Amino acid sequence: MAVTRDYYEILGVSRDADEAEIKKSFRRLARELHPDVNSHDPDAEEKFKEAAEAYEVLSDADRRATYDRFGHEGLRSGGYAPNFDAFGSVADIFEAFFGGASPLGGFAGFGGRPGGPAAGGDVAVSSEITLEQAATGAELEVSFDAIERCEHCNGNGAEPGTPIETCSKCQGAGQLRAVTRTPFGQVVRAVICDRCEGEGKIPQTPCKVCHGRGRKPKLVKLTVDVPAGIEDAQRIRVGGRGHAGEHGGPSGDLYVQIRVREDSRFVRDRDDLVTVVDVAAPLAALGTTVEVPTIEGSVPLDVPAGTQPHTTLTVRGEGMPSLRGSRHRHGDLKVVVNVVVPRHLDREQRELFERLDDSMTDHNLRSDEGVFTKIKRAFGG
Repeated sequence: MAVTRDYYEILGVSRDADEAEIKKSFRRLARELHPDVNSHDPDAEEKFKEAAEAYEVLSDADRRATYDRFGHEGLRSGGYAPNFDAFGSVADIFEAFFGGASPLGGFAGFGGRPGGPAAGGDVAVSSEITLEQAATGAELEVSFDAIERCEHCNGNGAEPGTPIETCSKCQGAGQLRAVTRTPFGQVVRAVICDRCEGEGKIPQTPCKVCHGRGRKPKLVKLTVDVPAGIEDAQRIRVGGRGHAGEHGGPSGDLYVQIRVREDSRFVRDRDDLVTVVDVAAPLAALGTTVEVPTIEGSVPLDVPAGTQPHTTLTVRGEGMPSLRGSRHRHGDLKVVVNVVVPRHLDREQRELFERLDDSMTDHNLRSDEGVFTKIKRAFGG
């Protein structure tokens, strides 16, 4: 692996750091960069090996002296080349550096004894609901493929009534010892037994349903309660309904991501709903009452005389129920008034507007609003 970054920078230590400080820093980085912890990062193993290479050089007095004087080129000229591919896994690198101890706790395998209990994986599904369902809550049926414990053999992998025998290859240990030649000399490492796959036991007659695995895929159908007030892209966790664990380990969880379908009548702003109502200019000037839509129907709304374009009127408690705080609390319905200027006037209508225009004075048209207030209202602020 070609490393161009400064080894001291990689480990986060100063150039005069002592051996204990370098080792402590590498252990800290090992916790952060270990692939088991950073499974979401596809580059985690390479980053870890980069840190391991830096530690290999800086923990050796001769190599460190060469690096301090001549840098990476000096190490290469002197014949040094990292070779972590000689190790079977990241765990083996820890065996070489720390004698099998893992900075994550336990042993170099990071998972306890091979064949021990292992938690099942989580399952994620997505489902769509309407805005009305989000407002009232709903029961949602979801279906997904999951790995479940085999009911035929009760998860032990053996055909019912047949014995489970100790693995003859590993003598029940679940692991074998292997010797590997590495840049550090011979390293004895433990590998999972390929015959019993780490369990230490083998069914004499494998289950005919799951073929000895103890688990099998199954299409699962489940009813999930969707709480009132849920927002788009929120997830509902259903504990223990993911993939079945291995060797008695707990099952994973099910995560249902809720997508709330757009509603042509409303725009949602957290617990508030926003809608638009058209009001003819004469009625906006005179004042009127209009019907505005709500989740459950409609309600009357008084539009005061002299209402200006983009004015926002509020109907209290007609928004979405809140998931935060009191479950009885609802947001508001914000109604933006779109003042519609009449078009396609006939002659009589035009004459009426001309008479109205002639009668207008500054008293009718003057506004106490400043320019910023007007701009803010125009943009829905």
